[in-house]
Amino acid sequence: MKINITLPDGSIREFPNGVTGSEIASSISEGLARVSLAIEVNGEVWDLSRPILSNAAIKILTWNDKAGKTTFWHSSAHLLAEALEALHPGVKFGIGPPIENGFYYDVDLGGKAFGDEDLAAVEVKMKELAKKNSVYSRKDVSKAEALEYFTAKGDPYKIELIDGLDDGKITFYQQGDFVDLCKGPHIPNTGFIKAMKLLNVAGAYWRGNEKNKMLTRIYGITFPKQKELEEYLHLLEEAKKRDHRKLGKELELFAFSEKVGMGLPLWLPKGTILRERLEQFMRKAQIKAGYDPVVTPHIGSKALYVTSGHYEKYGKDSFQPIHTPDEGEEFLLKPMNCPHHCEIYKTKPRSYRDLPIRLAEFGTVYRYEQSGELHGLTRVRGFTQDDAHIFCRPEQVKSEFIKVIDLVLHVFRSLGFENFTAQVSLRDPANKEKYIGQDHLWERAEREIQEAADEQGLQTVTVLGEAAFYGPKLDFMVKDALGRNWQLGTIQVDYQLPQRFELEYVGSDNQKHTPVMIHRAPFGSLERFVAVLIEHCAGNFPLWLAPDQIAVLPISERFNDYAKLVYDRLKEQDIRGLLDDRDEKIGRKIRDAETRKIPYMLIVGEKEVSEGMVAVRKHSQGDQGSIALDEFVNRFRLECAAPN
Repeated sequence: MKINITLPDGSIREFPNGVTGSEIASSISEGLARVSLAIEVNGEVWDLSRPILSNAAIKILTWNDKAGKTTFWHSSAHLLAEALEALHPGVKFGIGPPIENGFYYDVDLGGKAFGDEDLAAVEVKMKELAKKNSVYSRKDVSKAEALEYFTAKGDPYKIELIDGLDDGKITFYQQGDFVDLCKGPHIPNTGFIKAMKLLNVAGAYWRGNEKNKMLTRIYGITFPKQKELEEYLHLLEEAKKRDHRKLGKELELFAFSEKVGMGLPLWLPKGTILRERLEQFMRKAQIKAGYDPVVTPHIGSKALYVTSGHYEKYGKDSFQPIHTPDEGEEFLLKPMNCPHHCEIYKTKPRSYRDLPIRLAEFGTVYRYEQSGELHGLTRVRGFTQDDAHIFCRPEQVKSEFIKVIDLVLHVFRSLGFENFTAQVSLRDPANKEKYIGQDHLWERAEREIQEAADEQGLQTVTVLGEAAFYGPKLDFMVKDALGRNWQLGTIQVDYQLPQRFELEYVGSDNQKHTPVMIHRAPFGSLERFVAVLIEHCAGNFPLWLAPDQIAVLPISERFNDYAKLVYDRLKEQDIRGLLDDRDEKIGRKIRDAETRKIPYMLIVGEKEVSEGMVAVRKHSQGDQGSIALDEFVNRFRLECAAPN
């Protein structure tokens, strides 16, 4: 019996029923067969050895495919586990998934101390095991068999996982002597893993619950070639230099305090200047685009978030309710701005002529993230969104969505983020209970988002299961200077909240209608955006954003008066900076200004005083020559203009 296999180019070829991905790859070319890692069958990733039993559309996956890398790193996590079991008999295993770059495995070493210094021995063992070319073999097992196996091993974590699985849908994978509970898929054998590096050790609560036991999480990365590993490790060193937590401290931008609370950033004066400049830039763009500014409280009645659905979806993960002296009165720290904006819309009757209404706010919200998930400014418990909500008629949705895309693109281009992908985030059709609202409204919103993205010529990818609970969205995945992807801006279409809040407008037919709501935040979280910006430009901010734009450096104390005159003149022109009149050598002052990444240094000595000049030095570029102060101001103005 033959089956039809549709290849990525649309061509159809006949193969015997039960053909495997490996056999299909070999039939295309031996070169492809050598580098094949897995196969995508009707959108699902399979092992290359798994037989295909019906007509299917397929794609052979290699290292060049995201799903190929994911499969490679998933298999590498199993190799790590095999090495750990060989070196530490009795080790218990939690989960070992692939992540964006590499993989990790959570393990219980029975109280044994294990730190970064222990990684080298495990790495050596992994290399030894990889060379055995052990096949990753898949086996279907019953729930009873699975429980019996891991009960005999005494592994409570796997037993807990098995308890939550349905009988008939459980599989084991084995390579060498190691067996793991896993749904797969995996690469053909361990020999594909040529280069590896275990990166670090961290603590992680089992299943992310602080009430559970703390396990040891081991992170690693692997590649099919040693050269690729070396290039990655070089980028990793560059990333360490650009780490926003390190630069944030060195440049005095922000800080954290245990007494204030974990995940609650303190913006220092220089960081506040940076933040305010970003806000001013966005406010100007929003006014130009027809938005009206609003301000809402940091708390809201619990009933507000019950109405919106946020309490049902996020209540357990939010800060606990604030109880007042009045019986039964409860408030929550604001987890979202949108319910407040819905109530602003309701303050007076609306006509179809009033729409669209665009309400914008830099609103600070609070979410109780687990302590183990907090990370500098990228994952915090209190953050500010450049939030806006557009209330419009159904026929206005696509045109308004396109205008928001234009605004997001303006933000990215103004700040040097030229490389990005637009992710169309849809609901998971197999798990609709996670979402609220009617199917036909979801389908309409999803269609409108895709059409708007297509009309703007955006490069898009579609991801199921990433929609907000009330509607689909367009997420912008930005690639930074080191090639790392970050999710920044987002736009969402929402037919649900207007219904839940009973929002209305009177249409041209003199009947009441429900508006559609578009949520948008080009920065997303301002904290996260600043973190990504710091790492993208390594703290070398555009001149219009830099907290300190100039440093005036007198060569010696004799020239402090003239330096002060220069500094005051610049300050009058709204040029931000500092006067370094310390009793230090000029070389030290220049080095300190370079370390602070100050764009311009104006050095003054005897010649500059006598001629009314300044000697200009540019950060990381060196001397630029001497010019009159007024001429410097004119040049500075041209270079410093903020984007329109």
